[in-house]
Amino acid sequence: MTEGTGAALRASAPTPHKSWYKILYVQVLLAIVLGAILGWLFPAFGQNEWVKALGDGFVKLIRMVIAPIIFCTVVSGIAHISEVRKVGRVAIKALVYFEIVSTFALVLGLIVANVLQPGAGFSGQSNASAVASFAKQASEMKASDFVLHIIPDSAVGAFAAGDILQVLLFSVLFGFALMALGERGHGLRSIIDDFAHTVFGIIAIVVKAAPVGAFGAMAYTIGRYGPTALGNLAGLIAVFYLTSIVFVVGILGIIAKIAGFSIFKYLGYIKDELLIVLGTSSSESALPQLMEKMERLGCSKPVVGLVVPTGYSFNLDGTNIYMTLATLFIAQALNVPLTFGEEMIILVVAMLTSKGASGVTGAGFITLAATLASVRPELVPGMAIVLGIDKFMSECRALTNLSGNGVACIVVAWWEGELDRKKLTAALNRQVDPSDLKTAVTTG
Repeated sequence: MTEGTGAALRASAPTPHKSWYKILYVQVLLAIVLGAILGWLFPAFGQNEWVKALGDGFVKLIRMVIAPIIFCTVVSGIAHISEVRKVGRVAIKALVYFEIVSTFALVLGLIVANVLQPGAGFSGQSNASAVASFAKQASEMKASDFVLHIIPDSAVGAFAAGDILQVLLFSVLFGFALMALGERGHGLRSIIDDFAHTVFGIIAIVVKAAPVGAFGAMAYTIGRYGPTALGNLAGLIAVFYLTSIVFVVGILGIIAKIAGFSIFKYLGYIKDELLIVLGTSSSESALPQLMEKMERLGCSKPVVGLVVPTGYSFNLDGTNIYMTLATLFIAQALNVPLTFGEEMIILVVAMLTSKGASGVTGAGFITLAATLASVRPELVPGMAIVLGIDKFMSECRALTNLSGNGVACIVVAWWEGELDRKKLTAALNRQVDPSDLKTAVTTG
């Protein structure tokens, strides 16, 4: 056996069993539980600005590398494609998928709200002043402004602001320009590929701080709002979580089955990212890791680079469920009956207002205000009813959004014929891909 062959076999051998306390998702889960307990028993500690800074700091560290990752992945993916038509084909397929699945999410929220009536008999009172800022921002949201916002004032400004859509637009244009250079652009492509590996190395370092970030975020949330914040509105939270689970296991599960993989194995594959999102309440905190894992799962780099970042603005399944469910909850709580026609209008308006929500502070509330103001303005003050518990529902929205974007990437890759089935099966079953071993032995 040659030295190279031996090295390849050693590299491909199963890794030694890790102690349970060294596994990242176990550390994050323990940190979430510990943070919740301390925030509950010692609320003053939980509300300490330095405790809050732990969670905020981790999210900022991840966001720091999102723009470079998107740029490198998209540019490299497009630049290695010989056909311009292929890029457009992938983008169209992704948008078609996004719209179909988003409609399923919105309709599911409407059905659950009508069947379970979570807002019926609610005795709370709303306070219009508590949501005035959200309603004001919602009134300023126009379709033309959204489109113009996608175009950055400068390329550097897009990276400085970290706006996903702006970085994505510049990256797509840069990728096409680099692709047009042909062989002359080979050196630059190599530099960008190497830079991408370096940035992923940064992520590998930063993600080790995930337990600390999750602890700080959860301790502050419980310390600030307290378990009593769940009080009378626990029913809405339970219904929202239940609906999201039904969507992921049911609708996404069926889609996964059609595409040839198990939704449960997929969720197990991204469990680290799900727990990071649970601890930080931000789906963006797991974006770089998700993109890397989708490539390991067998999705081609061009598909990953186009579908995942775009999905963070156009494929917000959790936000869509929240929009219709919360709208009908408020209407029921305020005893404002809605006709079937008005509910259909809500569905259409929510489909439009939810786009690009991930790049807006207080996105869920602002888009909810925009939907209510467009359909029944008298419902806008009722947003104060769910203001106190929105934090608890934002975690579920982020988890559902993350799960949906990963499934979307796999489905589009499969649809486009850019999915490596061997890698998919090996990764989901925690096996070594035989092709990797063969390649390693050959090169050795």
